[in-house]
Amino acid sequence: MTPEFSRVMDIRHIGPAPIALAANAEERKALAARFGLVAINAFEARVTLSAEGDTITATGRFTADWVQPCAVSGEDLPQQADEAVALRFVPSLAQADAEEEIELSDMEVDEIEYSGTSFDLGEALAQSLALAIDPFAAGPEAERARKTAGIVDESATGPFAALAGLKLTKD
Repeated sequence: MTPEFSRVMDIRHIGPAPIALAANAEERKALAARFGLVAINAFEARVTLSAEGDTITATGRFTADWVQPCAVSGEDLPQQADEAVALRFVPSLAQADAEEEIELSDMEVDEIEYSGTSFDLGEALAQSLALAIDPFAAGPEAERARKTAGIVDESATGPFAALAGLKLTKD
């Protein structure tokens, strides 16, 4: 399956000029469906690629405007992001044994493997956008929706809300 926002870069053609990328209407619609959003109205990035051997570094920024459902009321909630991007693309390592434990350094955690002579910068940027989306974003109608549902305060809807009703008993 081809990613919704694919921009394949060939490491043999990396130059010093910044690269501008923008998702078209069809790509934005597909990304919105992938991320569970109402719509993505804009998604653009400007990055500079640099190579050190086979390791490629992409630095720059992306901006995005999207509409997502409020996590509480379901109302349309416009959101924006303007974030720095710092990605490292590295050649794929040989497949590790499934039983073998692998320890990663701080730098390796943010590395994206590629094979051959190309990598998908667009997909990496789409994943960066996914990380910028707050799945628990609440809009102006959230408090009213909580009260209508009988939820007293916001802490009753958090990830540990189910634990609030549990009590430890002594045997």
